[in-house]
Amino acid sequence: MPAPERIPSRGLTEAGLRTLLAEGEITVLGQVRGASNAVLHCSVAYEGEERTCVYKPVAGEQPLWDFPDGTLAQREVAAYEVSEATGWGLVPPTVLREGPYGEGMCQLWIEAEETAGGDGAAYGLPPLLALVEAEEPGDGWKAVGFAEVGEGRTALLVHADDPRLRRLAVLDAVINNGDRKGGHLLPAPGGRLFGIDHGVTFNADDKLRTLLWGWAGEPLTDDAVEVLGRLSAELEPGTPLATRLAELITAVELDALRARVEGLRSSGRHPQPSGDWPAIPWPPV
Repeated sequence: MPAPERIPSRGLTEAGLRTLLAEGEITVLGQVRGASNAVLHCSVAYEGEERTCVYKPVAGEQPLWDFPDGTLAQREVAAYEVSEATGWGLVPPTVLREGPYGEGMCQLWIEAEETAGGDGAAYGLPPLLALVEAEEPGDGWKAVGFAEVGEGRTALLVHADDPRLRRLAVLDAVINNGDRKGGHLLPAPGGRLFGIDHGVTFNADDKLRTLLWGWAGEPLTDDAVEVLGRLSAELEPGTPLATRLAELITAVELDALRARVEGLRSSGRHPQPSGDWPAIPWPPV
């Protein structure tokens, strides 16, 4: 499998970016408004290098009844570790560290491309999502479902039939992402795609809620099958990945992660909504 292009880093490797995030001095620039938990826009500087980052202190997290163990910050880091193990590089470099307001998650800030044109722009949709006034998606698109758009109108919400999104859909199924919204998709310069906001992940119960249902029930790609096989081996007890994840999520959640990987390998298909709860997060964008 070809390795994805790395993040444009102006000379820093992925390991260098992680060191910068983990060891650098954080300066808070402002707060990202509208989030249910504290999200701080910061700079981080180390040995002459400086980048922009997101810092989410554990002290600013709201308790979740269905995630009683661990922290959102730990699960964000665990999602990055699994993403790196796939080789797809879908989550920006993310570390757990002390910051100005205590322990928290520190993640490289990604500058996303402009929002979609046409109808989608009015609703803040990123370029890989669209609203169309049709019963079926057009070529190159996958249907998610119908949405109310005001004044008694409905439109079909679609996402691009894009291999980057398809990889992200597989990663979300693996980590059991309960909140894959449109605003969490960041197409970046250079053709990269990143997913962010992975605090509601790794639950032992099935919690998958996402906008990326367009491939539901379809066979997994050969690429995904290969990655899942490799990931299965890397999650064996005692491996570096399993040891690292055991520091971030519970033993029950780690066993459930292994079971989801094996379930995907056994079925050979993208999962489908269970029907037991809303399959699409709200608000969807």
